[in-house]
Amino acid sequence: MTLMALSKEDKQKIVKKFAREKSDTGSPEIQVALLSVQIDKLADHLKNHKKDVHSRRGLLSMVAKRRRLLTYLRDRDEKRYRSLLEELDLKK
Repeated sequence: MTLMALSKEDKQKIVKKFAREKSDTGSPEIQVALLSVQIDKLADHLKNHKKDVHSRRGLLSMVAKRRRLLTYLRDRDEKRYRSLLEELDLKK
């Protein structure tokens, strides 16, 4: 197991919290929540390992993907977008 990977239990908790229905595993809300947790973990890692360029590139990739998902959600359903930003305490 890698340092920055989410445990199965953590992932299940996030999926359960942000799922729109019982069998939902891939909605934008879940994807953004999972990315946000991974981004936070990786940002903490990079504070201690400033020269880890490869992980920094991965972080930028995750941030860009989260941004695209949030834009998609904003364009589709403003109400869900606003509630997700508030829930995850993201700025916009």
